[in-house]
Amino acid sequence: MAIADLYQRSEPVLSFEFFPPKTDAGYRSLFRTIEDLKKLSPGFVSVTMGAGGSTRTKTVDLTIEITREIGLVTMCHLPCTGFRREEIGTILDQLEEGDVHDVLALRGDPPRDDPDFVSPEGGFRHANELVEYISARGGFSIGAACCPEVHPEAPDAETDLINLKRKVDAGTDFLISQLFFDNDRFFDFLERARAIGIHIPIIPGIMPIATVPGIRRMAGMTGTSFPPELEAELRRVEGDDEATYELGVRWATRQCEGLLAAGVDGIHFYTLNRSPATREIARNLFDR
Repeated sequence: MAIADLYQRSEPVLSFEFFPPKTDAGYRSLFRTIEDLKKLSPGFVSVTMGAGGSTRTKTVDLTIEITREIGLVTMCHLPCTGFRREEIGTILDQLEEGDVHDVLALRGDPPRDDPDFVSPEGGFRHANELVEYISARGGFSIGAACCPEVHPEAPDAETDLINLKRKVDAGTDFLISQLFFDNDRFFDFLERARAIGIHIPIIPGIMPIATVPGIRRMAGMTGTSFPPELEAELRRVEGDDEATYELGVRWATRQCEGLLAAGVDGIHFYTLNRSPATREIARNLFDR
């Protein structure tokens, strides 16, 4: 079943995001995580691709392996930065041959360690162009990303929303949000998106806090803010791994409770390739 169809169900869809590990030990750990989270009956899982397409082969192979060997619906992240149009077509062919029919179409970022990086000619400059290409090709359910707190490169919220509408109009079936920690910001974004004519499912992305330095770094990259209450809590637990874990589970559980009560179509967890926090949050929410 295509992911777009999953969101037509009456019950909210749980989904989990993973990234390709760098080592064999990391792969063994990841597959233990996937088997653990499979018990929560996710609607689907997704696999990220590195900046500039740096993990192309690993991402495609891992997506196909999870689909075929573990039996989960798996979505492949597909950034267009770093790829020519023909290369995108080849990746889509590989995915289709591997029984993968869902992609998250992204602009993506250039490699951080390559200041001289130049995207190849004949590619796509923006995600809406990639969405249009995939939609015209056919055969895939298409997701795209959105930012409840404005994309860091957007000059303002209005421009960001107009750009998002272009992606939707190009053929996007559903949206998954960047992480956020204040539900009011998500609800405000959702209201503005509906007002501009975006009526496809918009799924909140939730990242349980694992470490204080890690979540601050991630927030800085994505333009995500911390509510005053959470900022105070982060300062309180910094340096205490156990207290940080407990805060992460407690805050994410509270966020999810409010989102589900408001009737969201699903929740997408950024797992960081770990299962304990996500499993505990799911138990708090659904007794799974």
